[in-house]
Amino acid sequence: MILILGVTASGKGRLAFDLAEHLGAEIISIDSMKVYRRMDIGTAKPPDEARRRVKHHLIDIVEPSDSFSVSAFLDAATDAIEQIGNRNKPVIGVGGTALYIKALLYGLFEGPGTDEQIRSRLKEQAEAEGLDRLHHLLKEVDPEAADRIHPNDAKRIIRALEVYEITGKPISSFQQQWVERRQKASIENGVPKHDWTIIGLRRQREQESKRINARVKRMIAAGLVDEVKALLAEDKPLSQQARCAIGYAEIIEHLAGRIDLDEAVEMIKKKTRRLAKAQRTWFKTFKNVNRLDIEDEEPPEKTLSRAKTLL
Repeated sequence: MILILGVTASGKGRLAFDLAEHLGAEIISIDSMKVYRRMDIGTAKPPDEARRRVKHHLIDIVEPSDSFSVSAFLDAATDAIEQIGNRNKPVIGVGGTALYIKALLYGLFEGPGTDEQIRSRLKEQAEAEGLDRLHHLLKEVDPEAADRIHPNDAKRIIRALEVYEITGKPISSFQQQWVERRQKASIENGVPKHDWTIIGLRRQREQESKRINARVKRMIAAGLVDEVKALLAEDKPLSQQARCAIGYAEIIEHLAGRIDLDEAVEMIKKKTRRLAKAQRTWFKTFKNVNRLDIEDEEPPEKTLSRAKTLL
């Protein structure tokens, strides 16, 4: 069982595919947006040819009008791992959604209970004052959580503020206690925390920014605007989760006439770089990661060879 993690546009998908072909493995996508059907260009799904050659799981499994949770991901991933194991094939997990990766490695963090009154009030506040205001409030009470949670992620921002109001403590403190309990239980039981060999791809930030900019340019050229138009024209409206996806949120603003296309493109680049920064912060908390520092313009064949040597 191999897990490949890295920030967006780091090349992890290509390495996963190349390794899967080499090992005869199947791939599990660990991505909160690739689960949505017809959201293809903006989520950088693997091309059809790659998916014909290597079986991929957890891609195109829900409608864009539906919400998708970390618990739903964990259930689907667990089923996929079992199916792959029954075929006696290796498993390669790949993705950058840190919360999903954490759930896969350590299980679910349940956290304190809920308070519907507080949650409703926070939702109303978000609608009245904007999500940026709530994210700013979260920075004041829990900067660690605010750094990890994307400013467009309404659900997690509201949940973090809800936990703080219920308990008077930041949600990040509960998450840290949970990780420590899981690690202690694993040591006491003599059981490893996970069965994964983890490979973490790293690039210089200048490289990452260049690759992000190039990817956004390719997405626009491939028809991202038309993809978003088609999604908005569907009978069922996009879920809040789907609408908040980087690339989609900005093009929706453009199509509504609030910003021009060039401005939307620059916003996508900026928010993707911010996402990469948050991913780096998350990934630093993961243990037992075999780091691969990728050189500028390193060919995929060399990265594959280095990964095979590491394995």
